[in-house]
Amino acid sequence: MDTSPDGDSTLPAETRLGRVALRVDDLDATTAFYRDVIGLAVLAWDGTIATLGAGGTPLLELTADPDAPDRGRANAGLFHTAFRVPSRGALGDALTRIRERWELDGASDHDVSEALYLADPEGNGVEVYRDRPRESWTGTPDGGVRMTTEPLDVGGVAAAAAGEDRAPPDTDVGHVHLEVTSLDAFERFYIATFGFDSRARYPDARFVAAGGYHHHVGANTWNGRTDPAAGRGLDWFEVVVPGDEARRELRDRLGVDADSTAGDGFAVTDPDGIEVRVGDGR
Repeated sequence: MDTSPDGDSTLPAETRLGRVALRVDDLDATTAFYRDVIGLAVLAWDGTIATLGAGGTPLLELTADPDAPDRGRANAGLFHTAFRVPSRGALGDALTRIRERWELDGASDHDVSEALYLADPEGNGVEVYRDRPRESWTGTPDGGVRMTTEPLDVGGVAAAAAGEDRAPPDTDVGHVHLEVTSLDAFERFYIATFGFDSRARYPDARFVAAGGYHHHVGANTWNGRTDPAAGRGLDWFEVVVPGDEARRELRDRLGVDADSTAGDGFAVTDPDGIEVRVGDGR
């Protein structure tokens, strides 16, 4: 699949997601959820900002902002943050924590992955999933990947639980899924300009990635969002692009003034007002 009108605006295959940042009303309750239910470790806390992660790597930043308004029903923003665990056993452990300490909203088999769905105390969507081996994924004639939504074998996942109460050290943010106002605008920005590859297209959803992954960023219009992102919820998310030259090329493609960047890291705003930070993962 071409990634731009010229087919040459691509990202390095090793591109991945880094941190996700949320603005929240109740920092204590939201931190406790991601620690006790999702299983992340609290890496830093100052009463205003909490940083959580796995294996010492920051994955989630929570900022207390009780004066910010609720995200409106019409506003674009986060559909879910997806934490990827390395095994079915780790997914079983997540299921155990959710059943004991929270409420499971859904569970799906996507062919490429097995996924659990829930919401944090402030209504932000959360997915915990594990990938099936990449060699088992089914390609599509247009060069994408087949993703389905079938009932999850919840019993099999529960039986695989390894008995760990924490997310494994190699847990990461596998993808973010956004609610957008326009799928055409999403594709122009994330594919034609940013350089992700189109991986799957459905009537009301799009999925893009680098390096042949099933998706690093998803987007949907299922709830009919019409206004830019605003209020509490998603603050920004990070795309880790390895290589100084690749980041400079992306910066130039996005039209970011080099004088306004910190080193080779920079930030840009997508068509729905969502901040995307680009860095080297450090």
